[in-house]
Amino acid sequence: MRLLQAMAGAEVGGAEAFFVRLAIAFANAGMDQRVVIRRDAVRARALRNGGVDPLELPFGGRMDFRTRPALQREIDRYKPDIVLSWMSRASWATPKSERPDGYKLIARLGGYYDLKYYRHCDYLIGNTEDIVAHIAEQGFDRDRIVYLPNFVHPPKRRKASRIGFDTPLDVPLLLAMGRLHENKAFDVLLRALAELPETWLWIAGEGPEAAGLSRLAGELGVADRVRFLGWRDDADALMQACDIFVCPSRHEPLGNIVLEAWAAEKPVVAAAAAGPLSLIGDNAAGVIVPVDDPAALAAGIRDLVADPGNAARLAVEGHRRFEAGYTEAAVVAQYQSFFERVA
Repeated sequence: MRLLQAMAGAEVGGAEAFFVRLAIAFANAGMDQRVVIRRDAVRARALRNGGVDPLELPFGGRMDFRTRPALQREIDRYKPDIVLSWMSRASWATPKSERPDGYKLIARLGGYYDLKYYRHCDYLIGNTEDIVAHIAEQGFDRDRIVYLPNFVHPPKRRKASRIGFDTPLDVPLLLAMGRLHENKAFDVLLRALAELPETWLWIAGEGPEAAGLSRLAGELGVADRVRFLGWRDDADALMQACDIFVCPSRHEPLGNIVLEAWAAEKPVVAAAAAGPLSLIGDNAAGVIVPVDDPAALAAGIRDLVADPGNAARLAVEGHRRFEAGYTEAAVVAQYQSFFERVA
């Protein structure tokens, strides 16, 4: 089985991070693969550190006349059985095989995208059941859509020091992570924190809302209990230091961060965006609250702080679900089975 992957994503993002994890996991599993990426020194270094040597191409706009011919030459040279494209630009740039016995072109979607760049694909992957339904609703043949989840790794680093972030050792500590964008609703979390006077909060991430969130923390009188940590590559260390992980997102197609909290055996409070809701819908592995509701978010957090036994039970069930379906071994096996079936 020969696999070629093509990725043309942003510098940072959930799909981009999972692509790197999956490419390295395929290498660890002994798969024969070739990886083509948009030029990105950080991503290329991460892949090479994991034993994957990528080909870098521009993946530019309409005036980029190099990428499509270069990608076609690489496909002709490598002769893959499967071509897996990531993101719309890579999918647009990757041609469908014209030969009946040629490769199968498969695109992986991690959001609710328009299919105009994907309709030439032989198969589509959705990383949640809801995304699979969204693809089918746009008229793509349901028999050519498959659900394949993401995986995350269990914590490897030692837990981060609270003292290092000027945080008391004896207070309830919340953690939230993600791009500082309005979709992530960190403003809602800050408003909830205003109703939790004994609780502290770490927010890890960068983005366009950074200055506004800092101002809001000051206006709400919670700035002394909030630490904006910036973009971090030690999420597992931060996760181990917190008491409760919070996902307040207005829009979250999957919620890798929920899986990361489960992997670290941390209780989760999440707003009912599509991804977290599909993972925790029964409230047996976390607490779901309405989107855009600071009072409900504060109540969900307050209840877990007041009931450590329930918090521990939720964390155990979340970890059980992680072990059952979202480990590297489980997800790689599902990808391999799918590839063998369609090839």
